[in-house]
Amino acid sequence: MSKTGKDLGKPAASGDVAAFLEQLAKVPAPLTGGTAGRLIFALDATMSRQPTWDIASKLQAEMFDAAAGLKVQLVSFRGIGEFEVRPWTDKSAELKKAMAGYGCRGGFTQIERTLRHAAAEAGRTPVQAFVYVGDAAEEMADAVCDAAGRLGLAGTPAFMFQEGANRKAETLFKEVARLTKGAYARFDASSADALRDLLRAVAVFASGGRKALADHAKRAGGAALLLTRQMGS
Repeated sequence: MSKTGKDLGKPAASGDVAAFLEQLAKVPAPLTGGTAGRLIFALDATMSRQPTWDIASKLQAEMFDAAAGLKVQLVSFRGIGEFEVRPWTDKSAELKKAMAGYGCRGGFTQIERTLRHAAAEAGRTPVQAFVYVGDAAEEMADAVCDAAGRLGLAGTPAFMFQEGANRKAETLFKEVARLTKGAYARFDASSADALRDLLRAVAVFASGGRKALADHAKRAGGAALLLTRQMGS
């Protein structure tokens, strides 16, 4: 396992937050070419996530406040083949509204399709980060890894957040993180605060790289501050 795909085998706690942020510190700083950073935020909205959906949705929505000017595209799947891509926006109110109005439906995961979409977007215009939140993986691993490799070639790191303890999902999520030079972390309902800190850290990193994250850490402290200390800021 590479350093950027480091194993975090239990739900995120304070030490795991530090470990994840150490991974993040090793990811190459994003290049925006003078334009606003772009982040794709992808959600598994299949029925298995229903028990903790409201909690996770609130935390996921809060990450949008962490990086003013960051352009975000929401991608989600649920039901029988439902796959939704929302327009790029830098308006946190629009993103929160979209999150609040979305619910779960039974169906199979579409991780490969999601990664291929992200790779296509990054091929047109650079995408500084891909964030995925899900709890299961029901697809062929080779196909998912092929899609992840294409995203990695486009220069976009994948930050894979696993809800729960599904072993197949854990193995595959870690491999996606490794192939894209991103990072992996696991969370559950008891580690909500850790997830909030991790999501915000990735958002700030995508919007402005390490300097932006260091500035954010001075204001917010917490997990972001741990990262800047590890980086010698």
